[in-house]
Amino acid sequence: QVQLVESGGGLVQAGGSLRLSCVASGRTFSTVTVGWFRQAPGKERAFVAAIRWTGGQTYYADSVRGRFTVSRDNAKNAMYLQMDSLKPEDTAVYHCAASGTGSVREQSGYNYWGQGTQVTVSS
Repeated sequence: QVQLVESGGGLVQAGGSLRLSCVASGRTFSTVTVGWFRQAPGKERAFVAAIRWTGGQTYYADSVRGRFTVSRDNAKNAMYLQMDSLKPEDTAVYHCAASGTGSVREQSGYNYWGQGTQVTVSS
């Protein structure tokens, strides 16, 4: 089992920045990829970004590429999502996820999920 805990959400004005953190514990050696998904009210949970635990290859949704940066600190079992130039449409609950194998852009590719952290961007 892998346990994931997110932090860093909050309220920010459009154009501002936030940095989300996700700390993993448990059987983290089995993790291949860690990712971020978000779910806005009334919408499906959607892929945001992901990073390979070894090698560091990154993946982004088109809607956040160039504004968000995903990174990880293997020594701390932590993953981060730096969000810049935030827009009201970025408002959502952000979840981190960890996987063994599978598609990095699909929810089905992840085995473990955090509870989520709320991000609200005001216009």
